[in-house]
Amino acid sequence: MSDDFLKNPVSLFDVKGKVAIVTGASGAFGALSAKVLAGAGANVVLAASKEDELKKVAAECEALGGKAAVIALRPSSEANCDKIVQTAVDKFGGVDILVVASGLNKVSKIVDQKVEDFLDVMDANVSQSWLMARAAGRQMLKQGRGGKVILTSSARGLLGHPAGYSAYCASKSAVDGITKALGCEWGETGITVNALGPTVFRSPLTAWMYEDTERAQTVRKGFLSRVPKGRLGEPSDLAGPLLFLASKASDFYTGHILYADGGYTAG
Repeated sequence: MSDDFLKNPVSLFDVKGKVAIVTGASGAFGALSAKVLAGAGANVVLAASKEDELKKVAAECEALGGKAAVIALRPSSEANCDKIVQTAVDKFGGVDILVVASGLNKVSKIVDQKVEDFLDVMDANVSQSWLMARAAGRQMLKQGRGGKVILTSSARGLLGHPAGYSAYCASKSAVDGITKALGCEWGETGITVNALGPTVFRSPLTAWMYEDTERAQTVRKGFLSRVPKGRLGEPSDLAGPLLFLASKASDFYTGHILYADGGYTAG
């Protein structure tokens, strides 16, 4: 094995010119993923249901130096996933990186939760991850140059939660299963399949937890008692792990869930 990488170890994290698909690209983690990859020089295809929001993210990506294309589709069907992949092929010539950042949670105690709500969560988090990985994987296998598949897990795929998370926890455990199975299935193809598992990080949905209100302080204190790092997550805490999983640096890392959680799952 050549040790030329030692002359420039940072080159292991180079994604310049790579083509990345990001689903859920208008959401907090999806938009962050798109901007991190664009800022690192990748061409990004942004997929979500709302075109106007996608265009805003695309403009931010291009301001960071990447090229961006948008397609206003969710990965909710085989046909949609195929169209998303074809957009990447048509616009940029192929697919090198897939980030599935789309997802859903409907919080409810199991005795109160509607069956259709449970099925919606499983569809958004499990079926759509499987469909999107399938479509992108077919293209990557056709290209024959490997690729990076990054699914979105959660600390809740490993740990339960008392507040009505039976659907969400089950769905993220299933995502972990897909990650491990595909890591094995595609092990010799050059395609790596991993998942990023964050805990609470700053976003529009969690902004209230960062405030100085009495409620936020109470909730934060209880949560942080189990976080060794002693703080909530910031978007920048996800950027490094994402770039690692999207780049050559993770070529020998597959079928794993990388927890960006301040040590929460270690305790």
